[in-house]
Amino acid sequence: MLNRVVTVAALAVGGMMLSKKLKQNRSGYGASSSVSESIEINVPVRTAYNQWTQFEDFPQFMKSVKEIRQLDDKHLHWRANVAGEEKEWDAEITEQIPDKRIAWRSVTGVRNGGVATFHKISDNCCRVMVQMDYETENAVESIGDAMGAVRMELRGNLQNFKELLEKRGSETGAWRGKIAQH
Repeated sequence: MLNRVVTVAALAVGGMMLSKKLKQNRSGYGASSSVSESIEINVPVRTAYNQWTQFEDFPQFMKSVKEIRQLDDKHLHWRANVAGEEKEWDAEITEQIPDKRIAWRSVTGVRNGGVATFHKISDNCCRVMVQMDYETENAVESIGDAMGAVRMELRGNLQNFKELLEKRGSETGAWRGKIAQH
């Protein structure tokens, strides 16, 4: 009996928290959200940055990303699973500073943008921080967002990136060009 009461109470509290989060996000689709996560990786900052510039390798550590095609130095085409639905969009790199930061925004499809920054901790250790802004497009995405699904996925992707780099010990390639902020 006590277990049943605890379960019902937990469900009620969870429902109230979800309801509150959805109201904070304007209760609908197209609500803007933001997530930030960081991770320390036992490789030089240059190695982490260089690997991050290999966008077509993202499916190796981002479980929902099916494919990224680099169209030119500034443009990417993404194909990914978003809340159980396959979606495609084009993104533009809006700023790129070697070993420091890469910023982007979508130009078609799924509305998102963000920045990945790279911080030297020591000669063989760095911190990668990713901040993303995005808009939900339907009820499933809004509920998943309210429950922290995007944050958990970002955290898992960064952990996978760390494991990939630390296991390999080196990057698969690099693009050291600069893109001025615009």
